[in-house]
Amino acid sequence: MPKIKTNSGAKKRFALTGTGKIKRKHAFKSHILTKKTTKQKRNLTHVTTVKTTDVANVKTLLGLK
Repeated sequence: MPKIKTNSGAKKRFALTGTGKIKRKHAFKSHILTKKTTKQKRNLTHVTTVKTTDVANVKTLLGLK
């Protein structure tokens, strides 16, 4: 079987942790920031992990599965 190409958009947006989890950034932090509170913008700064329901889809996009 041929190799599966990695999705170019996914490889820019996701990264693996040392334990194999997938890191992602929060959305809604790029523009229209004046109407968002300081607390909301601060909480969107942190990196989080992908939900377990989406892990399989992201792994196929990254060519890990």
